[in-house]
This record gives sequence, C-alpha cells and structure tokens, in this order.
Amino acid sequence: MSLNPAPEETPGLRRRFIISSLIVVTVFGILSLRLWSLQVLGVDHYRDLSERNRIRYVAIQPPRGAVFDRHGQLLVDNRPAFSVSALRQQVGDRKQLFANLSVLLGVEVEALEERWRKGQGLPRYRPLPLLEDVGREAMEKVQENSIDLPGILVEVKPLRAYPQGDVAAHLFGYLGEVTEEDLRKTDFANYRSGEMIGKTGLERLFEQKLRGQAGLKRIEVNVRGRELRQVTTRNPLPGNQLYLTIDTTLQLAAEKALADKAGAVVALDVNTGEILAFVSRPTFDPAWFARGVTNEEWRDLIENPQHPMTNKVLRGQYPPGSTFKMVVALAALEAGTVKPSTKFQCDGSFKLGSYEYRCWKKRGHGSVDLHKAIKESCDVWFYRVGLETGIDQIASAAQRFGLGQTTGFPFGGERSGLIPTRSWKKKRFGTSWYDGETVISSIGQGFVLTTPIQLASMTAALANGGTVWKPQIVQKVVDLEGDTEWMLKPEKLMETAWSAESLKAVQTAMASVVNDVGGTAWRSRLEKVRFAGKTGTAQVVRRKSDEEEEAEQAGDEVPYQYRDHALFVSYAPTDSPQIAVAVVVEHGGHGSSVAAPVAKAVYEAYFAEKTEHNDTGRQVASGD
Repeated sequence: MSLNPAPEETPGLRRRFIISSLIVVTVFGILSLRLWSLQVLGVDHYRDLSERNRIRYVAIQPPRGAVFDRHGQLLVDNRPAFSVSALRQQVGDRKQLFANLSVLLGVEVEALEERWRKGQGLPRYRPLPLLEDVGREAMEKVQENSIDLPGILVEVKPLRAYPQGDVAAHLFGYLGEVTEEDLRKTDFANYRSGEMIGKTGLERLFEQKLRGQAGLKRIEVNVRGRELRQVTTRNPLPGNQLYLTIDTTLQLAAEKALADKAGAVVALDVNTGEILAFVSRPTFDPAWFARGVTNEEWRDLIENPQHPMTNKVLRGQYPPGSTFKMVVALAALEAGTVKPSTKFQCDGSFKLGSYEYRCWKKRGHGSVDLHKAIKESCDVWFYRVGLETGIDQIASAAQRFGLGQTTGFPFGGERSGLIPTRSWKKKRFGTSWYDGETVISSIGQGFVLTTPIQLASMTAALANGGTVWKPQIVQKVVDLEGDTEWMLKPEKLMETAWSAESLKAVQTAMASVVNDVGGTAWRSRLEKVRFAGKTGTAQVVRRKSDEEEEAEQAGDEVPYQYRDHALFVSYAPTDSPQIAVAVVVEHGGHGSSVAAPVAKAVYEAYFAEKTEHNDTGRQVASGD
C-alpha cells in the first residue's frame, strides 16, 4: 500500500495550485496593464516630465532702456559688469572654497556666507551671485585660479551706468532687488527672485517700459543637475528709451552753482511746464544701488543730517518768505484793498496791539508803494496790506497759483505744502485765527509752506499771465524700432485771469528787483538779458532779537540748523518769458547773496546755449 497519494487523490493541493496560478496571472496582468498605461497612454506626459528633468531654462537679464535729455544726450546707460557666482551642485567643501576666495579677492568669509544663505531659495541649477561688479582684475584672478575654485564661475551682466555721475540722481531714482512682497503682486508676475527693479524715480515710474524682455538659455543637465551643454538661446531685448525734458547744460550749471549746499533748484519752460533742470542736493550715487549698496554706504546716507535720500524738489516744505509777496500783492490789488500807487510809511516796524513786527531794514524804507515794496522787499508795507486784505483773500490768490496742493508730478510722495485759512486753523487746532497770524503770513512765514516745484510753477504762471501748467519730465518714449510710443502733451492745471494792470505792476516790480539799483538781487543781474525775480529769506526759528542780529553781524557763528533758508524765484527774459527758475538753499542765509547767484548761473547757461544754437542756425542758413 502506497504512503504518498496521487495528486488527483488530494483535492486541497490541487485547489491551492490553481489559486496560486491565478494570483500569478493576475499580478502579471496588472503589471502588463500598468506598463501599457505608462508606455502607451502616458507616453506624452512622461516624455514631458523626462524632458523637464533633463532640460533647464535660465533667464538672461536684458539691458534696461537708456535715458536721454531733450537734445539726445545720454544720461543713463548700461555697462557690462562681472559677477562671481557659485554653481551649488558643483561646490563640495564650501568652507575651503570661501577661504580661497577670501584670500584671493580680499573679501570677508562672513559676507560670502551671507550671500549663500540669501540664495538658498533659488533653484539649484541657477548660479548664485556671491560678489557683484567685481572688476576686470578680480575676474582675471578667478579665471587664473579656477582649479582651486570648483563651482565658481564669472558671469557678465548689464549694469546701470551714469555718464554724468550723481547728477539728477533723485530724478532717475535707483534700482534694488525685487522683494518677495513685490513678487506677490500682479505687476511682477513675470519677474524672478534676484532681479533688479526700479525702486524710486523714473526707474520705478517706467519700470515696465525700461525693463526690456529677458532672454532664455536652454541647457541640458545630468541627473545631479550639472550642466552638460547649452541647447538653444533666445537673446534678450533691451527696454524702451526715455527722452526727458531735462537740458543737461542747465542741469549741470545748477548742480555746480548749488555745490555742496543743501537745497533744490527747479527750472521750467513757462509756456509748457516742461522741467529743464531738476536738482536736489545733497545727492547720492545711483551706481551704488545698481551694483548693491553696502551697509556702510547706506548708513552714511541715512545718518547724514542733510538728508541726501530726500527728494527736496517734491518733498521739501519751506516757508516761502518774501517770494510769497507777489501773491499777497495780487490778492490785495484784485480785492481793491490797495492800488499800485498806494503808499505806507515804513519806519522799520509795525505795531499791532502790544506786538511789534519789524522790517528786515531796521531804519525803515520811508514812503513805500507797491513797486518799492517788492523791489526792496519792505515787510511793513506787506504787513499792513495783508492785514487789510485778510488771510482768506490771500489764501484764495495762493490757491489760484496752485499753492497748497500737489502739482500732479507723477512721482509718489509729493507734498502739498500749506496755505492756511481761518477754517483750516479752526479745524486743525480748534482755535480762532488771529490778526497777528495774518501779518506774518503776509511775508510768507507762520503756517505758510511751499515746495520748490510749487514755487517754480507759481513763478511760471506769473510770467505767462496766469496759466499753471502741470510740470512734465518725459518728452517721449521710443521703442526698439525707433518708433515713438508716447509723446508729451502739455497739460493745464488751472488758468487764472488776473487783471492786466495788477499783473503788469507786479511783473515790473520784479524786474526792478534784479535790474535797478537798490533792488535786492541787483548784484545778480545779467548784462545782455533782463530777468525778473524776487528774493526771500525764510526764518527757521523765531525772529532774532537786536542783540542776536548784532552778534551775527559781528561774525559770531550761528549753528547751521538755526540759520535762515535762502530763496529766489525768477523768470527770463522780462519782455518775452521763456524760463522760470526757483532756488531754495537750506540754512543758506539771505536769498540775495546765496540763492540769486544760483539762478543767475542757470540763466547764463541757458542764454549761452540759445546764442550758440542761433549762431549755428545762421551758419547753416548762410551755407544754403
């Protein structure tokens, strides 16, 4: 008898065999279906994924659009700059690498480590910039010692260049790295971390026009992300070009005349509002920001008591001093308070109740009418006229010149200044307006505040008969093909019809300020061209006592922060005005001796340029 039964005699074993076979067949069936799905149905999808793993796309930064002045002179350009970058996937011993770089280029290891940490969010296949704008000598050192610097390469990028140095820096603005907050905004949807964008000025206002179109480098990498070869390249396209209304000759003349003083100069075309010069000093070097400002440089800028980062043309608010007297004169003439021939006696002071308000000329001006009051800047005449006219009438006249409101300049942060009224004071302080406040407001002191661009706009309106133009800075935008994409159109902010007799009386008096003996700006006159103006000295603190003024005249030093501001507003020529200039010198002292010479320098440059152009024109005409 057999001890091992035949298979047919063991149904349990047969059943297990069948089940095992079915499981094996099922598993192989599932694997076959999965393979069919991957290789047939999903072939396009997985080919795309494979391509993405193999191919990397690296953006190539485009050159930003160039900026020119009204005559086509280059103001802002680009230059090639070398940067030392790291390919992180090729860096082995980072500490040793940074030690080698530190010795070779004289940089701190901590600075390299900081840049490394900041770049951790970038894709690993993208070069991480360690040092920007290193110079040709450093670039050559890196290349010569490349064997000791594994993973380090030198890149060439376009960097902003400023042929005129720091001239008009507040106008151009500066660049900075795009922030995470920026990248979350719709306007920066196509930007990448690490890109430079306009932070202030024209660079910010025209960011989308100036930026250009990034190029693209398509590279093949291995499984470790190391670049094997470059497949294709799309070249970057430069941004559009800006042509400004600025005249470089006038800009340089104003910058040179203001020199190391703090303040602002604005020159306008009186018939269009085009800005011919835009100066705010002290200034900063925009090239610092293009390459990356250091902590030490930034500290020097923000700790400077003269505030070089503040755009004083738009944001500087100053009492206008005696430059406000034309507004008071027109308000009084239009209200019928006085006539041009109305005279008041100036004995050096004016009493109102128990208060005494002094004239700048201690001995007084004698019998004074409107012409003499403006020519010699008599305070007493304006004290009395302002008091009789009233603050609300004065405010109305000022507002008709655009004072107390922004000019509409396209930069953000423009300040409006302040033209006080009775209702304003009641709302602001909850108290009534006093006559004494009208008295000091009549000479541009007290609550009255203006900006340099407002003063220039006001003066241009005085010159052209009452039209307040919106200040314009961009003449046109030109695309890569040379086609004009946008063209300036002069825009009127307001047009005020002053009495011809009143306006003429004020204009004639302003002309005498500069061109007649005894005028406060007589020493700044020009021999061949007559221009009209008004000096101003705005007090920063209370009126000085007689003893303080005597000490000052004796040569005792007055602390800088307590010195008066110097102002001068003007236009030229007197018979057919073309240009208006406003000058503010912070803590400069007297407008006649400090601010007026700055305007004179601008006019000398302006009319010399006009003469040169006219001479050239005659030569061409004679040649024809």
